[in-house]
Amino acid sequence: MNDTFDSLLKEEGPAAIVLKQWLKPVDGGVIFPPTYANPRKGDPPVYNIDRFGETVRLGKRFTKFEKTHAFMDETRTEEGKEHSVCVIDSIPSQANRIEPAFGRMTDREGKPIRLVPKVVITARITTKADGKDVQEDVPIDLLDAGHRAADAIVQLSSLRDDITKAIRARRQGDPTPLAKLAPTSLLFGMWDSRESQEKVPRLINSIIRAYDVLEYKRSSQFNAAIDFEAAGVVPGKGDKKLSAVGMDSAPAAFTLGGVEARGGICRTATLNLCTLRDIISKTNEETAKLQRYMLGLALVAMTYFDGKTLNLRQGCQLVAEPQRPMTRTVVFADGTEKPFDIDRDSALAFAAGAAKEFGVGDDRPDAKFDTKLAKDVLKKTKKDEKDAIT
Repeated sequence: MNDTFDSLLKEEGPAAIVLKQWLKPVDGGVIFPPTYANPRKGDPPVYNIDRFGETVRLGKRFTKFEKTHAFMDETRTEEGKEHSVCVIDSIPSQANRIEPAFGRMTDREGKPIRLVPKVVITARITTKADGKDVQEDVPIDLLDAGHRAADAIVQLSSLRDDITKAIRARRQGDPTPLAKLAPTSLLFGMWDSRESQEKVPRLINSIIRAYDVLEYKRSSQFNAAIDFEAAGVVPGKGDKKLSAVGMDSAPAAFTLGGVEARGGICRTATLNLCTLRDIISKTNEETAKLQRYMLGLALVAMTYFDGKTLNLRQGCQLVAEPQRPMTRTVVFADGTEKPFDIDRDSALAFAAGAAKEFGVGDDRPDAKFDTKLAKDVLKKTKKDEKDAIT
């Protein structure tokens, strides 16, 4: 019996396991957070920065230089203090970085460790090549599908009936079928927003934030290799502009230029043990196996980044802050805490044992995306919208 961590699964057990890891940029300077669509339509993208505290009021007096129309800032006074928090990697993004790794887990010797079933949906895509239609089969691993078991690529495939039954069983109190088919949907959560409306809460929340940030701007100038108009390339009426196809110089002024985190950068991950204990199967024995299995997957996720560089995106490469070592603590209902010592190897060993005891679901490598079903859903959606209006 794989009961190493059963104390975490008892009803009177702890509330959560909390990880905190302070990070720093590899060069100690500016990093680039993710950008998001501006809530004001037509405006440029933005960083997700929250600002708190007193607003900063600036008193300025300018001297104008008549010939150049330039201004010199002669005086500046600041009152109050403002705090800011910038999202460097969101909860969904962190989940999407960890989840695919479950398909390629290995031990220290490089031997594969099978923790989840291999589920692949293949879609036939039509592209253009030399002016002709070319069909290509594109395989999509379930671990790469953003909405997991609720993703359209899964719901509109040959897996539809099995997924529907598994989600229905979970709603009726038995999450085992979903754990057999799509266990990471129980680990990282899902919302079947287009069908059953079933919501599965995340067991793990992981996020990276930067504190007290300075926001920078950057500008650049692209210079075309030659004067293309002088070379005889003159757009006609209705043609694209030269700049649209890279044949004209173009400036990019005061675009987003990253942030400097004066208050540090911290990755926080929480494993909600209360939610884990709510995963209950038909019998006590089945519940114990299922909870241990999900706990094993969660501990693997909690240790996945140990010793790794967080190479999040261009200009955002983070490493551990050696002066502030990573901590993992168990937090109890009364607020007390104690260290939780676990490493990648022991997490994998426990997860492998729990997976074997539970019985990982069958691989489904040959699922097919159903184009006809997808088209039927679109027609139904249009009909529903028309009925709603009338």
